[in-house]
Amino acid sequence: MAEETNRRTLPATSWAVLGLLSFGEELSGYDLKKWSDRSLRFFYWSPSFSQIYSELKRLEQAGYASSRMVAQETGSRDKRVYRITPEGLAAVREWAREAPVDPPVLKHGPMLRLWLGHLLEPEQMREVLLQQQEYAESMRRRAVADAEEAHGEADWAYPALTLKWAERYYASERDLAAAMLSDIEELGTLP
Repeated sequence: MAEETNRRTLPATSWAVLGLLSFGEELSGYDLKKWSDRSLRFFYWSPSFSQIYSELKRLEQAGYASSRMVAQETGSRDKRVYRITPEGLAAVREWAREAPVDPPVLKHGPMLRLWLGHLLEPEQMREVLLQQQEYAESMRRRAVADAEEAHGEADWAYPALTLKWAERYYASERDLAAAMLSDIEELGTLP
């Protein structure tokens, strides 16, 4: 029973890594990092290599993933690849279907700076908002590019929709920063 309880209390990072494996391919830790950078980072975060390897170890111990060593064609050292087990697929399917969906937690640095705008010079506040616009637009473009790479792959239909959500989200962030610049100018606090 303790093992079952431990399986159900996996951290979100474990479920994200297991979700990456649920697409059915054998992937190395490096592959998982690349995949998370092309999808998870737009709406959750992209775990570090050390987090990925820690979670892979945890998933193997829970029986949700298995691994094997494969020889590299280039003569470099062998690499370990991971695959989801049938138990892992059932567990991540159950988690996706039944676990409560946490509401997003907004930790928004530019909004915090705006809130503290009375402590900044007007030009500093303008620069924060301009940087937010640039950042949001670059993330929007990256989401579009990653969605185009995923286009046409049946297994990636839902991740592609998630990238479309990310594109729209970052477009709205870009537009909100522009609107805040206009609102501040109406206050008469920026030159």
